[in-house]
Amino acid sequence: MKLSIVYYILAFGIVFTAGCKKRYSDDPRELSVFERIAHERTDDDVMEDFIDSLLLRMTLTEKVGQMMQINESFFSAEEASTDATGTQSQSIDTAKLEEIIRTYQIGSILQGGTRSADEWARVSRIFQEVNMKNSINGIPVIFGIDHIHGTNYLAEGTVFPHQLNIGATFNPVFAYEMGKYTALEAAPLGHHWNFAPVLGIAEKKNWPRLYETFGEDTHLSTIMGADYVTGLQETHVGDYKMAACAKHFVGYSVPNSGWDRTEADINTQKLYEFLTPPFEASIKSGALTVMASSGAINGIPVHASFHYLTTVLRDQLGFEGVLITDYQDIYKLNALHFVTENEKESTYKAIMAGVDMVMAPWSTQFSDDLISLVKEGRIPEERIDLSVKRILRLKCQLGIFKNPYPSENYHETINTEEARKAARDAAAESIVLMKNENRLLPLGNPNRLTVIGTNADSKMGLCGGWTYSWQGDDENLYPDSMLTVYDALELEFENTRITLSDRAHLRYYAGISDAVIIVTGEKPYAEGLGNIDNMSLPSDEIALIETAISTKKPVILVLLEGRPRIIGDLFDRCHAVIFAGLPGIYGGEAIAGILSGRINPSAKMSITYPYQSGHMISYNHGQTVFNGLNAQNPELLKYTIGEFGSGMSYTQFEYSDLTLSDSVISVNDQLELSVKVKNTGRREGKEAVLWYIADEVGSYSRPVKQLKHFEKQFLLPGEIKEYSFTINPEDHLSYPDERGKMMMEDGYFKIIVGNLESRFKLQAD
Repeated sequence: MKLSIVYYILAFGIVFTAGCKKRYSDDPRELSVFERIAHERTDDDVMEDFIDSLLLRMTLTEKVGQMMQINESFFSAEEASTDATGTQSQSIDTAKLEEIIRTYQIGSILQGGTRSADEWARVSRIFQEVNMKNSINGIPVIFGIDHIHGTNYLAEGTVFPHQLNIGATFNPVFAYEMGKYTALEAAPLGHHWNFAPVLGIAEKKNWPRLYETFGEDTHLSTIMGADYVTGLQETHVGDYKMAACAKHFVGYSVPNSGWDRTEADINTQKLYEFLTPPFEASIKSGALTVMASSGAINGIPVHASFHYLTTVLRDQLGFEGVLITDYQDIYKLNALHFVTENEKESTYKAIMAGVDMVMAPWSTQFSDDLISLVKEGRIPEERIDLSVKRILRLKCQLGIFKNPYPSENYHETINTEEARKAARDAAAESIVLMKNENRLLPLGNPNRLTVIGTNADSKMGLCGGWTYSWQGDDENLYPDSMLTVYDALELEFENTRITLSDRAHLRYYAGISDAVIIVTGEKPYAEGLGNIDNMSLPSDEIALIETAISTKKPVILVLLEGRPRIIGDLFDRCHAVIFAGLPGIYGGEAIAGILSGRINPSAKMSITYPYQSGHMISYNHGQTVFNGLNAQNPELLKYTIGEFGSGMSYTQFEYSDLTLSDSVISVNDQLELSVKVKNTGRREGKEAVLWYIADEVGSYSRPVKQLKHFEKQFLLPGEIKEYSFTINPEDHLSYPDERGKMMMEDGYFKIIVGNLESRFKLQAD
């Protein structure tokens, strides 16, 4: 066995926070509320003195009100109407709004639905004006919204690909730009608080929120999430800013069943190595808020867990901002998890666990219950003060006290040429060419093409859930200017006859065409309404592919879907396969451009696409998966049609000269790595180089390999570029034990890049 060295301790001791502060006690449970309040005070004395003086004037009702977020629809006078353009108009019951604010002094309003910029500004202004008129101490409300892939609730806004696609670009600039342009377009409208990014790891391939993640790899999610936070929060439009919300902490994306909001069994070693790092990185990048997971871990709902919401999130990862619940999740401690007898007990558990704000969102019962709990002495008022100070600090940091109303110049930063280009480029780099038999693609100048499939002429199929509505399934809400795949093909191939076929005429049109393009996958869904019990592609779509293959014409399969739907050996029988995921409003153009060759695909899979539904294996699976008898079974060995990191181009890249600065290093050394990549093809292209490390022997069974670094560059035909990677043992060769203690162990490691490998030794003593 190797010598194990504890390099630094994450849990129950020295805690590294974003500001590298040291806690007052070695045991977080010994920290008093007063110590936490003192510790979280920032260096901005003017702001902190303002918060202190405000808190002294606030009644208990006002304080509790700040901890409550109500859905704006709670104040609707009638159901929102929709005009001919698909834009919704909200009628607000101002009398009800005034009564609720006067009585409960609510601190936040949750917004949603598709509106024009003018309508968003109007609605936000009305809510804020009524609030400021009735707020005892003039505290503005903070508006929260789910702009999770661009401004997806703004009628004229810029909608990017979903995060799964952004991950597939392996180009962090797109995560940054998605955050940046979301802030530019939304912040001036009074959208202060954006519930993104999603930092779960896409291990469960049937999970309906998989497309909201950056993929199945921890390092990829860590880099992309941190860059999104930076792009969103560092982008200011004058005095207007937005707060990011890292979600959903923690373990939400790995439910045992694959169904949304259900229980996960997670060992603590896995938690620390794979699930918390993306959150820690986003916290270090300045994420102002975090949303708690709706699920349960090892039988304990996260919303009721002091361990996860305080010990891990705050005392180990260093988070000091606002922690909000997900939708109705305090209520669900009683109604879904059944760990409390009633909502009042649920409130007690959640607040004592560390929740700062509750997404109520249809009831004021939370306020009544929490006030009662304080008056009964079960929850000290100082615990309420801790959360309220965090909320008031957030509002100060965003400048809401100075600028509570929308900007007068919000139109200036919406749907600019730069924003459209960023979304187009992101779409173009997010679509994976999985198969290209006999170089069928690009198509060049065919005489005739037949297009068919459930998503061939669908706008919503390109965007999925959380687009213009929660489920994203109302085609009427999508912009008139947006192109479906069929629309885009007609423009792209202007000298080609493009036929949009139905099932009854497929054989005829295929017979007179040069190729059949089948655009299939899934219809939109979001959250639990996307739960499935069968991962196979719908049977009618499978029959469609079978029919197309039987015509003996080249078949090009385009998959528009939020998670991998099983196609099995149909992959082998199609001539070309494209995983397009959910590329957004410019996805049709990007797909057409790839098919024509105008765009050279450069994306790589951000998940492992399973071959059959029984093979839900990620690329970094454990060593035991293919040991022994499993390795003798060819059927088991074929577990994927597209492993994480795979993807084709219309040019070819050759890897050579993998160089290591040394073959043996100590824990205090750095190891310099480099590799040369040559574009050996006839056209320019981008290549993302992925660096993996494999720990050959560990005290804990180690993954077969793990992504540790990636870089994407542009190469001209014949050009050679050098890619480099510096290994810091502390960052790249250590891993946590089940208590969160980081360990480095002497022994051999492999570097894997492209088709090359090299071996080196870490000398730990």
